[in-house]
Amino acid sequence: MTVATVGVHIVDILARPVERIPEGQDTVLVDQIRLTAAGAAAGTAVDLVKLGNDVVTLGAVGDDELGDFLLAVLAKRGVDASRLVRKAGEQTAASILPIRPDGGRPSFHVPGANLGVTLADLDVEVLRGARAVHLGGVDVTFGLGDPDFFALLDALREGGTIVTMDLLSEMPDLLGMARTFLPHVDYVLPNASQALLMTGLGGERGERGDGGDGGDVAEAALALLAEGPRGVLVTLGGDGSLVATADGVEHLPALKVEVSDTTGCGDAYCAGFITGLLHGRDVLEAARWGTAAAARVATGLGSDAGITDLDSTLALLT
Repeated sequence: MTVATVGVHIVDILARPVERIPEGQDTVLVDQIRLTAAGAAAGTAVDLVKLGNDVVTLGAVGDDELGDFLLAVLAKRGVDASRLVRKAGEQTAASILPIRPDGGRPSFHVPGANLGVTLADLDVEVLRGARAVHLGGVDVTFGLGDPDFFALLDALREGGTIVTMDLLSEMPDLLGMARTFLPHVDYVLPNASQALLMTGLGGERGERGDGGDGGDVAEAALALLAEGPRGVLVTLGGDGSLVATADGVEHLPALKVEVSDTTGCGDAYCAGFITGLLHGRDVLEAARWGTAAAARVATGLGSDAGITDLDSTLALLT
């Protein structure tokens, strides 16, 4: 396999557009409702396949109907989900997302089986055979914060495997734990709030933000970079992303598209970035590939929307 994704697998139920939650038992008509495979491992896996990669995904789901659906939709999208462990008596993680007209996405979430993922649930030989390993949501799959797993990641990297890491939550305690992964990955891709919270530069929930010029976020990115990865790529939503490497910090603007839903844009950015690296592009050019993938996903409903193939995605950059 080209890429192995490890971590969070979620079923998303999305409705759009939602301007208000109805009172009592009232009904509000919407234009669209979808169920999708989502989460920082599953959603990224689907996008990676669309961009031309062979992908296997590892983690855990419940032994419920949502798990049946998630396995089926991953297979339909071309992801090898045969290594996903089914946890008896546990619920598959799921989110309900009422998407606002501007693309914003409040959520109702059950973390489910993701919380119990450990190294014992992973097929180590599959990881050793991958050209890239993407860790999706290690702040939530905190059972992977294991010295034996860190040793495995170090061995993979020594063998030439690219290891990337994305995050899921905005909970300071969980993000603090995720910092222990930084010496063991090549690239970490947080959003602005996560970068600020991980470094303590953004108040309780990252309220200082980037002020429109990347100020505190750039400082946070450099602080994370100092802890071991080769690069830190901070996604800024409609403001694009910041790319921090040993060569400095560079801002990449977002691409102009008509935004339908921002769900999964971070996962798509990761997928585009990884694909760029696997095609031999440097970090900045790979980040541009991520920017294009994120823009594509923003035009549809759900984390698997918008992207069809690599060529049409990269056409946004021309």
